[in-house]
Amino acid sequence: MPLRTTVIRAFRILAVAEACSWAALLAGMYFKWIAGTTEVGVEIAGPVHGALFIGYGVAALTLWRLQRWPFLVAVLAGVSAVFPFATILFERWAGRRGYLTASRADQADATLEPSRA
Repeated sequence: MPLRTTVIRAFRILAVAEACSWAALLAGMYFKWIAGTTEVGVEIAGPVHGALFIGYGVAALTLWRLQRWPFLVAVLAGVSAVFPFATILFERWAGRRGYLTASRADQADATLEPSRA
């Protein structure tokens, strides 16, 4: 499987996983700060969310380079990780606009190469 396809697949998975880890972290924060019952949720979900956040960021930066995303698209990818569940919205938005298809960068490569007639 080509690198581009692998990174796109990883990005899509990380977008969903990062959003799910937000839910777990928010639940853990509820039990720690509102219910005042336990800190276990934050102790577990915090590091998991942190790792997924970093993985999502690395995948987004990699796709910015591989897919030749415009700077604004890369910024939106990064900002989406800051707000709960926004990575899923970004992933769907980017997918609908073709930013998460392997052929997009291939088309950009073809337009940069001189014609061989």
